[in-house]
Amino acid sequence: MNVFNLKPGDKGLIKELACDDRLAKRLLALGFVEGTEVLVKKTAPLGDPIIINLRGTDLAIRKKDAELIFIKEAV
Repeated sequence: MNVFNLKPGDKGLIKELACDDRLAKRLLALGFVEGTEVLVKKTAPLGDPIIINLRGTDLAIRKKDAELIFIKEAV
């Protein structure tokens, strides 16, 4: 499962970043570290971008980037 599969209001824990090194470095700098909770706040009508909350900060990420952030369900 990845971040793009979550609906608004759903949460997940980051499991893996399956992207190239350049994007991985950018996401890690923003706080996308394994085990961090992600909350999907809104999705644009066509699915791009997605507004997520990560460590108390709202971020807009592209659909293609959200598909590369794999998560496990938060309990």
